[in-house]
This record gives sequence, C-alpha cells and structure tokens, in this order.
Amino acid sequence: MPEMYVYSEHELARRSPVAPKTLGLPGSVRDGRDDFDRDRARVLHSAALRRLADKTQVVGPGSGDTPRTRLTHSLEVAQISRGIGKTLGVDPDLAELAGLSHDIGHPPYGHNGERALDAAAQKAGGFEGNAQTLRILTRLEPKTLVEVGSAPGLGSPAGVGGTPGAGGTPGAGDTVQSFGLNLTRASIDAACKYPWGPLAVDGSRRRKYSAYQDDLPVLLWAREGAPEGRKCLEAQIMDWSDDVAYSVHDVEDGILSGRITLDVLWDLVELAALAHKGAALFGGDPESLLDAAARLRDMPLVARAADFRGSLQDMVALKAMTSELVSRFVTAAVTGTRRAFGPGALGRYAADLVVPEDVVAEVTLLKSVAVLYVMDEQRHLAEQERQRDRIFRVTEYLWQGGSGALDPMFRPWFEAASSDPEKLRVVVDQVASLTEARLERLDRYASGVSAAWA
Repeated sequence: MPEMYVYSEHELARRSPVAPKTLGLPGSVRDGRDDFDRDRARVLHSAALRRLADKTQVVGPGSGDTPRTRLTHSLEVAQISRGIGKTLGVDPDLAELAGLSHDIGHPPYGHNGERALDAAAQKAGGFEGNAQTLRILTRLEPKTLVEVGSAPGLGSPAGVGGTPGAGGTPGAGDTVQSFGLNLTRASIDAACKYPWGPLAVDGSRRRKYSAYQDDLPVLLWAREGAPEGRKCLEAQIMDWSDDVAYSVHDVEDGILSGRITLDVLWDLVELAALAHKGAALFGGDPESLLDAAARLRDMPLVARAADFRGSLQDMVALKAMTSELVSRFVTAAVTGTRRAFGPGALGRYAADLVVPEDVVAEVTLLKSVAVLYVMDEQRHLAEQERQRDRIFRVTEYLWQGGSGALDPMFRPWFEAASSDPEKLRVVVDQVASLTEARLERLDRYASGVSAAWA
C-alpha cells in the first residue's frame, strides 16, 4: 500500500458544522467514517447524481440495450479516479467523489443541451455545466440550510439562494440559505475542473469555468490558500479519468451500436481528415494523432476489435480491448507522475499529474473517433436540432409562467430574486435539473398550452 497523503484541518473544513445524528439506538457504535467518506456518500446519494441516469452521454439513454448514460459514465470515471488516486496516495474517497460529481451539472442532452441552455441563459450570464456542478454541490442539492450571515462563502440572499421562511429551519420567519451538500473545502476544490470564474483578468469571457459570477464567494472559500489558477491533483486525476473513460468507453458504445468502426485506422485518407478535425477540436497537432493511430494499429486487440460483427467472441474481444486500453492510459499517468515526483504520498498541490504526450495523443485520437463518427452523423444532427428546440420552448414556458410554473423547491429563489437576470438564473437551474423524459413531458405540455393560447 502506498503512503497516504495527510489532509490538513484547513482542507477538511466545512462552511457549516455537521450536526450529530439523532436517531441512533442507545449504546450504538459511533460512526467510523471520515470526512471524505461522508462527502463521497453525500454525492452518491444525491438526487442530482441519480438524474444523470436519464441524461445523454453520446447517444440517448433509450438507444440500444446497454446504453452509457451520464450516470454510468460518471461511475466509470469515479472508478478510474479512485484507482489512480489510491496508487498515488490521494485519499481514494476524495478521488472517487471528484469522478462522481464531475458531470453532475450537465443539463438534458449532454453538450448539445449545454450549448442550447447557454444561448437561452445569455441574459443571466450564460450556462456552463462545470459551473452548474459547483452550484449544485454548494447550493441547489437539498441537504444543509443555515441562517444568512452565519457561515463563510455567502453572498446576498437572492444571489446565493436566500429562502425566506423556509419551513421552520432554523427558525420560522428566519432567512436561511442552502449550502447544498456542505462538503469539505478539499472536496469542493477536487470537483472543480476549471477553478476560476467566467471573466479573465483582462475582462474577456472564458469558455470554460467552474463558478458563475455570483458563486465566486463559494469558490474563493474552497480555494483559500490554493495557488492561483492551478488545479489540485485530485481534480487533475478526475480530468484525465474523464478523458480515458470518454475515449475508450464511448468508442466501445459506438462500435456496439454500429455507428463506429475502427477500420478508419487503416484508411489513411480518411484518417488524415480525422486527425485534422480531432486536432482542431481537442488540441494537439495532426501528425501526433497520425502517429497515435499507427501505434493503435499495431495493437492486436485493436485490430481484432476492428473486425467486430457482434458474436460472443467479438464481444469478448471488444471488452478485452477496452480493459487493456484503460489500463494502458491509467498506468502511463501513474508512472509519469511517479517519475516526476517520486514515491511518497501525493495529494492536493504536492504534485501535478504527468501524462506522456504520446498517450495523450492516443486518447485524443479515440475521442475524435467517438465524436466525429457519432456526433456528426446526420440523423444525430437532426435529433440535436429537435433537442435544442425543446430546451428553448421549456425555458420560455417556465420564464413566462414565473413562480407558479416552477417546482416548489425553486419558487422561493425565484420570488426572492431582485432582477430579471436573477429570476432567469432560477429558471435555468430548474431546466438544467430536468431529466430528458421530464423535459419532453414539459415540452409537450408547453406546446399544448401555446396551441390553446393561439
């Protein structure tokens, strides 16, 4: 067993103290969980995580007999993160928590839905799935309520989620705020893939960020003492685990569904076009991706999977390729990091994850195959247009309906909001929380209402 990194009291701090359990039997043995074990359980049992079961990964949850959803993808990322973290000395529960929560802010329809909701939310500052993750973990997921002003990392009641007179908690008539899951400082930081706000120092708008402007106080609290702009090791592990799961498992799904064939690795003309598109989409240079393709071609398991026809033997061969590639990419990252930082316990800002460039290129090439042969498929593009229309219609319906159209949990936030942008943010929070099935039911209802008004 590797030596485990020791986390400080500062890193284990919460925005609000955890109250002791009250329903235990007399004489019960004390709960032996530590802080990260408890944080991981809070994410695992959250409604936001369960909703990912009905949110698209690459193709919709109803596509095929064994689809990968955002939930199954998150479980796979969490497992890979835990393995890397444990090998390096990172607390395994913290590494797993980062993987479980990394996509928890995604709206219906994956990145397509994210782009549509960003367009619909422009007057509220836009939408970003990573920023929504922080918002869910620290505000929207119902778990911890505190009196306004009694704990750190708070903004105005309307801006951060003031809820007037919330059911006698902590006192009838008091103004209380939701702290979401009330995670430790290190857990919040580990879940932030892009640990900064939407505006760069020069005032330009960033494309990726982990906090909306009004959630910056919470991010700053979680990042207190952290190097400016640097991701902690646990977040880097989560980020690489996400890339590994995406590149390998989504290609596996595409092969199973008949949307992808690895024959492209042997079609040098088509492969050249793929390398240029992949480099433009994910970074890197086309030559490095072509070299990565050559290495993949030389792997017998990859060549065997290219001949996939759906037999039992083919299924076993495909799974063998998946397992071996995940192992290759994980061990490369662990080995590169150990070579750079030595054998001791690593965690937080004691190290950075080091992944060899040729392995990054292999993962990038496989990600390119997954995206360009599934996401760019014509029938998929047509469905994406219908998905965007649903997002726009439902957002408009809830905006026009106001407080009465929102779920009861969101109404107090809407009513406490002091401006239209703040109200729109609450509407966007609800739309982002919807499963795809519920969004489609709301869309049918909203379309019916519109037709009746016409």
